[in-house]
Amino acid sequence: MTDRNFDDLASRLQRNVYQGLKGSIRQQVIQRDLQEFLPNSASGLRILDAGGGQGQMACYLAAQGHQVTLCDISGNMLTLAQAEFDRHPFRYPVTLYHGSIQDFSRQNQTPFDVITCHAVLEWVSTPQDILRHCRDQLTTNGILSVAYYNFDGLIYKNLLRKNFKKVRKEQWYGDQGSLTPTTPVQRDDFLGWINKLGLSVLCESGIRVFHDYILDPIARNSDHKEILEMELQFSRQAPFKYMGRYSHFLLSAANADQKS
Repeated sequence: MTDRNFDDLASRLQRNVYQGLKGSIRQQVIQRDLQEFLPNSASGLRILDAGGGQGQMACYLAAQGHQVTLCDISGNMLTLAQAEFDRHPFRYPVTLYHGSIQDFSRQNQTPFDVITCHAVLEWVSTPQDILRHCRDQLTTNGILSVAYYNFDGLIYKNLLRKNFKKVRKEQWYGDQGSLTPTTPVQRDDFLGWINKLGLSVLCESGIRVFHDYILDPIARNSDHKEILEMELQFSRQAPFKYMGRYSHFLLSAANADQKS
């Protein structure tokens, strides 16, 4: 299996996810987590948005006064990202790198204070390898922000939709052209990977812990303000955070070299 390139789905992702409530929930949960664990006075941090796609997170971080590099294998996604950056006068212009996270890691010589890697692990053949490359690019006390498509949430949604044939055959993976990831991540696997890399958990949140389970499409896409409020409220509470369609972890690289 090769790593997924989203050249063919760039416009669809922009329309169906990033510009809608789903994208707003993801952005606000992750931004809330980052704001809590990054120093309030910090500015000008070196940040890598690994697999950053259309640049929503890079745009947010650059607006905070940070030096952001966005890396992605999709040229079409980077074109959309550049169009968004052109509309904002950032203190430090965002640097774009067209290529894989692995290639960027091999070429880069200066570590980053923060690396974000969101909705990437579930689309690559060796997710643990992506995590290793990210860890290796961090400063000694750097922070890694990872969001991945949650395997348990995928099972639960199929159960609610009565897709019992798919459940019985454990056919979790999306068809060609689908937005269902090819390799959804199991939490225990993820925790094992980061433990081997010596990364410690600062924060764990669920993303879309109930929104996607509202089966009535009209109700699911109404009352945006209240849905966002409830998503933020329950995103860190057990058991709800474990059922999010995505899981978000903030990880610390402090003492990582002792285990690698």
